[in-house]
Amino acid sequence: MPDRFRVVTDGACSGNGTVDARGGWAAILTAPDGAEEVLSGGARGTTNNRMELTAAIEGLAATPAGAAVDLVTDSAYVANAIRERWFDGWRRRSWRTSSRQPVANRDLWELLIEELARREVTPTLVKGHAGHPENERADKLAQAAAIDPPDGGRPPGRSDGQLGFSLFD
Repeated sequence: MPDRFRVVTDGACSGNGTVDARGGWAAILTAPDGAEEVLSGGARGTTNNRMELTAAIEGLAATPAGAAVDLVTDSAYVANAIRERWFDGWRRRSWRTSSRQPVANRDLWELLIEELARREVTPTLVKGHAGHPENERADKLAQAAAIDPPDGGRPPGRSDGQLGFSLFD
């Protein structure tokens, strides 16, 4: 088995889905050699699911193309969609759910699908707020990022410029 990267993610949102919502996301990346990189950011007027997706997108984007990655999340929405490949059905149905409703967060799902295609990703679902040390740390980072996010946030899948580099490039 190849050396694997580990990406632990979490999203948070206060006022979920309202114009006043404040969201944050975090991704803790660990390289096979143990080097660590922490990413986080936030947005206003968002939802918890958008922050969970953004954390996964940003975390995966910070690992090298072709990498084997263990993606650890407390979001069943993200983990199950990846594991069960819900998005294959959505695409076959022109981005409609099985109940023929438009897929929520299509823009982010499309970005996540691009990142998944570049890597071998194994999702792991952990119970949130249950003492998992990395998940608890990611949760604290996401909560902190949600305190005063920038207006409009920033597009996911792009560097926030805070680090200026990636340990994994």
